[in-house]
Amino acid sequence: MSTLVEIAQQLKDNKGNIILIYAFNSTGKTRLCVEYKNITRNPENGKPAGVYYNAYSEDLFKWDNDEEHDNENIKLEIIPSSLNQFHSFLIESKDLISKKLSLYNPKYAFELNANSDPEKGIESITFSWEGEEKPIKISRGEERIFIWCFFLALFEADGWSGVQDEHFFIDDPVSSLDEHNIFITAGSIFELIEDNLKDFKKKIIITTHHIGLFSILADRLTRGEKSGRYKNLTKLYVLSIQDNDLSLNSPNNDVFLFHLHLMQTIDIATKNHLYLYHFVLLRQLLENISSFLGSGKVGYILEQIGITDVEKALNTINSLSHQNAYRLQFNEMSPTEEELFKEVFQKIQDKYNFKY
Repeated sequence: MSTLVEIAQQLKDNKGNIILIYAFNSTGKTRLCVEYKNITRNPENGKPAGVYYNAYSEDLFKWDNDEEHDNENIKLEIIPSSLNQFHSFLIESKDLISKKLSLYNPKYAFELNANSDPEKGIESITFSWEGEEKPIKISRGEERIFIWCFFLALFEADGWSGVQDEHFFIDDPVSSLDEHNIFITAGSIFELIEDNLKDFKKKIIITTHHIGLFSILADRLTRGEKSGRYKNLTKLYVLSIQDNDLSLNSPNNDVFLFHLHLMQTIDIATKNHLYLYHFVLLRQLLENISSFLGSGKVGYILEQIGITDVEKALNTINSLSHQNAYRLQFNEMSPTEEELFKEVFQKIQDKYNFKY
């Protein structure tokens, strides 16, 4: 068992280039990000050694509703911070934010309002409906997506080179996103990894409470078509807390907690909306049960739970879970796919009677 500072030190000492951590909410992910930032500061000048996205990053943005003028000049202000010195990159490359945003199909346009002093970067952002000029206030979910894309673009700033370029620490980028956008966000993180691990010198740490985001990224990094490049660079962990003591374990070592939460997430999806990317979670669940039972084969579990045509079911699950989840976007399952998905999940419940 360890404290947050000790866990942060473990991450600092970890040789993995890509560290993906799953943890329940209220486990301390944001505080872990802060502790990691503190222990990795440059000892000579105290400046951060990396770039961070977390709840504090989102707090740098606040709305000026311009109530005195009936919202005439409503805008999203940016509180000055050490990041402002890198805003010039975004001002010169506004299309980069638009490119990141396009994945989420925004319905609005935006303008970056630069400070009169170039050193102070961007002062605020004004939003409007496409083709209109009147400023608007976007929804909380749209705001979170915009801020996330703002940071995705900022991560690409050349100004980080030699300044804060040792690592990226991304804490829970999907805290307010709906299910439609989870795999899009996973795709954007995977692109970030691809763009920044060309020389394998930078470390990228991602923490999340969302089992879907964790599973999709873990799948692409360790089993996907490009996994040959990333598998040996990737470390997967579950951050757990008990009696205020923390532990960082591999999902295999903490399989009981991990697969129960997978089941809970899948169960909710079957009662609401199923999307093709849920096959990634289903296969992960089957693999965890298989590993727990010492088989290591998904087909064995399908046989054990009573699937009639094991080969056909296995081919379908593998085919759909190996697709590029980033390209699936809003695809719901077909009736046949949904029928198979629900059958397999129900038979898992009937066979093993897991409580979650």
